[in-house]
Amino acid sequence: MMGMPVPKATQKRQVTTIIILLLLWDVGGVIIKYSVLEERDSGSFVANLAKDVGLGLGELAARGARILSKGNKQYLELEQKSGNVFLKDKLDREELCGDTDPCIVHFQVLLKNPVQFIQGELQLQDINDHAPEFLENEIVLKISESSQPGTAFPLKIAQDLDVGSNTVQNYTISTNFHFHLFTRNHSDSRKYPELVLDKELDREEQPELRLTLTALDGGSPPKTGTSQVLILVLDINDNAPEFARQLYEVQVPENSLIGSLVITVSARDLDAGTYGELSYSFFQSSNQVIQAFELNTVTGDIRLKKQLDFEEIRSYHMEIEASDGGGLSGKCTVAIEVTDVNDNVPELTVSLLISDIPENTPDTVVAIFGISDPDAGDNGKMMCSIQEHLPFLLKLTVENFYTLVTEGPLDRESKAQYNITITVTDMGTPRLKTQHNITVLVSDVNDNAPAFTQASYTLRVPRILETLMEARVVRAVQKRQVLFLCVFLGVSWAGAEQLRYFVEEETERGTFLANLANDLGLGVGELSARGPRIVSDQNMRFLLLDPLTGHLRLNEKLDREELCGPTEPCVLPFQLLLEKPLQIFRAELWVRDINDHSPVFLDREITLKILESTTTGAAFLLESAQDSDVGTNNLRNYTISPNAYFHITVHDSGEGIIYPELVLDRVLDREEVPELTLTLTALDGGSPARSGTALVRILVLDINDNIPEFVQSLYKVQVPENSPVGSLVVTVSARDLDTGSNGEIVYAFFYATERILKTFRINPTSGNLHLKAALNYEEMQTYTLTIQAKDGGGLSGKCTVMVQVTDINDNPPELLMSSFTSPIKENSPETVVAVFRIRDRDSGNNAKTVCSIPDDLPFVLKPSVENYYTLVTKSPLDREKRVEYNITITVTDLGTPRLKTEHNITVLVSDVNDNVCLTGDSGTSEFKFLKPIIPNLASQSIGREVEEYPSYRNDSSF
Repeated sequence: MMGMPVPKATQKRQVTTIIILLLLWDVGGVIIKYSVLEERDSGSFVANLAKDVGLGLGELAARGARILSKGNKQYLELEQKSGNVFLKDKLDREELCGDTDPCIVHFQVLLKNPVQFIQGELQLQDINDHAPEFLENEIVLKISESSQPGTAFPLKIAQDLDVGSNTVQNYTISTNFHFHLFTRNHSDSRKYPELVLDKELDREEQPELRLTLTALDGGSPPKTGTSQVLILVLDINDNAPEFARQLYEVQVPENSLIGSLVITVSARDLDAGTYGELSYSFFQSSNQVIQAFELNTVTGDIRLKKQLDFEEIRSYHMEIEASDGGGLSGKCTVAIEVTDVNDNVPELTVSLLISDIPENTPDTVVAIFGISDPDAGDNGKMMCSIQEHLPFLLKLTVENFYTLVTEGPLDRESKAQYNITITVTDMGTPRLKTQHNITVLVSDVNDNAPAFTQASYTLRVPRILETLMEARVVRAVQKRQVLFLCVFLGVSWAGAEQLRYFVEEETERGTFLANLANDLGLGVGELSARGPRIVSDQNMRFLLLDPLTGHLRLNEKLDREELCGPTEPCVLPFQLLLEKPLQIFRAELWVRDINDHSPVFLDREITLKILESTTTGAAFLLESAQDSDVGTNNLRNYTISPNAYFHITVHDSGEGIIYPELVLDRVLDREEVPELTLTLTALDGGSPARSGTALVRILVLDINDNIPEFVQSLYKVQVPENSPVGSLVVTVSARDLDTGSNGEIVYAFFYATERILKTFRINPTSGNLHLKAALNYEEMQTYTLTIQAKDGGGLSGKCTVMVQVTDINDNPPELLMSSFTSPIKENSPETVVAVFRIRDRDSGNNAKTVCSIPDDLPFVLKPSVENYYTLVTKSPLDREKRVEYNITITVTDLGTPRLKTEHNITVLVSDVNDNVCLTGDSGTSEFKFLKPIIPNLASQSIGREVEEYPSYRNDSSF
């Protein structure tokens, strides 16, 4: 009977995509490295992962280990039971990495329960699996019969995709009587063949030759590639092209226009006709040459193709080949030097400038500056000059560095200011110049006695005034000049060491600080000879240097508080300048605090109103004192003058602020003592201690025997973070059983931080606490405020208000996919399809989430670690019933209103050979699908079994 035709089986390859997010942590940065040869068979053993990562047998399977690769291709597979890693497919190094060597394939090992990642590298070692290949199957050479032995004919090179020693290493030519082959090394390490003539050709005897050019790589055994070399023997072409010069040298200005003729190379051939027709071409030139120049193949003209840049490339070298019609060629070298044009003006950089100099100091350094010109040759050579007829000189110190000095003593009375123009001119064509103007002020020294403007003065006055006044006219003018010294960063510093000196503030003027000559290792005379001076933008006025002795002294008293305020330590940087030769030393003067400031109260009198019924132990906060000193010299304690009623306690606010509280020891009696005046003393930590005082005036009020008392000592309130500014947060309430002013309460913050003051305000009368600024749960979740209620008698009570900012449900949940596998095999229950994490930035119920998928799907969500879920198959899938599942993972928080996020994934079910196709009863065309009775085949042998036993094929083939 005739059987029904079986449709050709269709096989689809599914790609497993693994998305690995950085949200999952890896194991301590450990990287496992493996190395395999490319092209090894699928299923080849690579390594034992369990052993390499220190896991016991079975742990990999228990933790759901998987190997993940970047991209859509899985290169390795893990046998969880044994821990062995195998190649999933053959790997082609050239396909994966091209000519990159070494070839590294990165992978990761995913361990579930708990989820961990281990980084891995698989290095593919090149094997000699590619033979050299010529781009052209036939190379045609036209060679004149008159070609001389020894003539070389360059041939096209072969390509080899392998790397290292497996690439092309040599060339050979088939055995013949006329040629041998020579393999040359190119500058880029490639090897190219040259065909060398050994014996003259005779066209009449053999009009053409066909040889086999073979390229060999360095493999063992080597692989080869061949190309046919067709040699056409031309008649009487007995002259090879010859260039007029072997080396052409030409200079081209960098500003030459595109298209400009650079040079013409010329070769000649004594043959006639086609034998003498030459064609010019670049011979194995670099990309830089090809991009910058173009060569006329007929005329040999080389022209600019791209703008030249002297600063980028200063010279080009190229080989030009001239080929005649007979296949002979000659080569020459062209060296092109890009010449600089004078397109950059000189630059002048001032390193030191002294704009005010005394009139009686010859050879004084006024300025030090450097000059530069980025051009080359004469364009970069420079001349430096100033105007003539000025009493200044330019002196060249080191190369391209000049000093401007006074030529002799100046006379301020003749000229008090000089405007000096420093001109720097290069030697290029055209000459370019830079001018820099400086103004030098000549400061006066006391070198002129006072002089009257006239020898005698006549003054006419009315007779009535003659006896009342005596006319005297005296005019003397004295101007004080101030010397400024500007030190620029362009001056090089002498070494990296820094001089450091210490002085107590308020030390007397003229106090000896140090001997700079000793500190610098210079003799006294040497220091003086080198022209030392103190340099500083602001601090030079504080110091005085005696160049003869090297003594550094204070020029004036130093006030640390004025100079540095609360900053500690107080450091005044300055520099020591040695002019001959120029050196600058960094130095610091540390001003140490002395206890020269006493604590000060802002209010000289502090008034407290205290009821006569105030109980002992009552505390009254007093004003803090201020102290400008720092460290131990700052405020340290408070005392109260001896009395029978009060003592003082000292508290630290936690921010370095010391404040006093007056504590009642004995009940007051207004009738006995209606008023007390005490002296509050603030003491610093100096030795001896300095102090400041304030009067504390205590008014004893009648019958105010109740202190304000808050209804609650602790107020707790929750405020939504989206509460509008101005909203009422809470009302604190204190009560006082007294009447009148004794019962009038004022509310205020008691020691509030800046954040609290910016966020809240309290009504002093009602105790209403309102929002002053918007709240932000993510920024601040809890505020703790201390509120004071003070009655008219000076008694006060405090309460604590804890404001808890409550979160609102304004953030939907986020689903962060860690891994996703599709397709999955139909016969694999409990297969992990996806691993993902749920995150919700809210808190409380707003952050609690419910994760679900549709109930009618054969999948189940399992929580793993905190906020991590795995999506696994609930039972074996049946691809014959359904080949694809669109799963919507819904994450809903428990906030109000509830927010949700949906994430859609598509899971494809891959087929396995789980159905056997059997024909029906004899003579029928019915088929029955039965489950196979053969065991599952190992993954490595499925393909083989399918090929050998077509009847086992998956029923999806029908």
